[in-house]
Amino acid sequence: MSSVTLGRVASASRRRALALAIVLAAQCMFAMDLLIVVVALPRIQHDLGFNPASLSWVLNAFGLAFGGLLLLGGRLGDMLGQVRAFRIGLAVFVFGSLLGGLAQTPGLLIAARVLQGAGAALAGPSVLALVIVMARNAAEQARGMSLFIAVSSVGASAGLILGGVLTEYLSWRWALLINVPVGIIVLLTIGRLIAETVPKPARLDVVGAVSATLASVALVYGFVSAADHGWSAAGTLLSFALVLPMLVLFIRVQRRHREPLLDLHLLRDRSRTGGLLVMALIVGMHFSLLFMLVQYLQRIMGYTPLMAGFAYLPLTATVFAISHVVPRLIVRFGARVLLATGSVLVAASLAGFALLGSDASYFPAVLLPLLIHAVGIALVFAPGTVAIMHGVPDEHAGAASGLLQMDQQIGGALGIAVITSIHMLTGVPGQYAAGLPAAFGAGAAIALVAAGIAWGAVRGR
Repeated sequence: MSSVTLGRVASASRRRALALAIVLAAQCMFAMDLLIVVVALPRIQHDLGFNPASLSWVLNAFGLAFGGLLLLGGRLGDMLGQVRAFRIGLAVFVFGSLLGGLAQTPGLLIAARVLQGAGAALAGPSVLALVIVMARNAAEQARGMSLFIAVSSVGASAGLILGGVLTEYLSWRWALLINVPVGIIVLLTIGRLIAETVPKPARLDVVGAVSATLASVALVYGFVSAADHGWSAAGTLLSFALVLPMLVLFIRVQRRHREPLLDLHLLRDRSRTGGLLVMALIVGMHFSLLFMLVQYLQRIMGYTPLMAGFAYLPLTATVFAISHVVPRLIVRFGARVLLATGSVLVAASLAGFALLGSDASYFPAVLLPLLIHAVGIALVFAPGTVAIMHGVPDEHAGAASGLLQMDQQIGGALGIAVITSIHMLTGVPGQYAAGLPAAFGAGAAIALVAAGIAWGAVRGR
């Protein structure tokens, strides 16, 4: 082989590596963006005037838009071409980040978070598709998938620390504005590095996407409104009343549409449905813990945003360490045992957090239940994914993957709304720790329900 040919091969290899790095940088932004604002929540509340219940919308607006529009985003990627869908979605995400970083009112920040979630829902499914398309063989595809999973896992945890650094030394606004320069670089380079995929004409199920999103928003808003205005308030009752009609409409549309967003046959498998329920409940309890604990660390224990971010390091390190042995545990014990065990550990950790008072110390009152929680969620996430994806035909793998991500995002938003409403309804104004026993106690009960579902519905091996 001539030196010219070798040079071309090396250049093409560097080009693919750079393209992969650019795409994964975007995935890292999407993974970080839900949690990067967590440690900044007390500052955001102070600066913009959020009340304690509506503050949860800083997280939920992103999660609901992301989860509710994810299936639609995947379909648009097939229709428009993955590169085009990725660029449009990323542009919307960057604009939402800029708008949020400059927001002066709660309403504008929540609208910006909705735009971020919608952009991530359009661009996110294309990330994995492009990682697969760029691979020349099975080995490169496996390497790309491994990097995708690693970036997604590390990004979510790194968001807590990076959010603390930016909030501490600059402003909470930079937790959103940091996406703008990174996103612009990705937008300017992606089209030159990756060839467009062949668009696949399809019929767009807009009614299905809208009805699914409205059902999710109505359910979450009902709990937030209950905390703000009471269970008998008109807004609360109207929100809960909308949930069932929207779900019925979604199911009817999916049954009749020629190319539905969600193949309902995927939900006929009892083990898969059980895995989805367990994953939604545990992710909901996990996100609600992150949301509640960061406020406890800053309001009661006096931590700075940076200290609060680093307080989560034991959680991140433990999840990372346990995740390495989970595949072997799945082979030996099966998904059901691990899901049930992990859910019980999550329940035990939340019961420990329910004991927090106004004079607790980080060790042992926070650290010990945090470590138990880390082991619990590590034993749930991978086995839950196995239970959901096992037995899915190749032609439905994309739909099942989208269903899994939607389940996690909406479950997280609903969990935050439920636990926050319980905290507000049982607490004492001005005394943040007063509502924690009831809130975390309810969370422990929900995690035990997840354990029961895992044991009763998910297959053994």
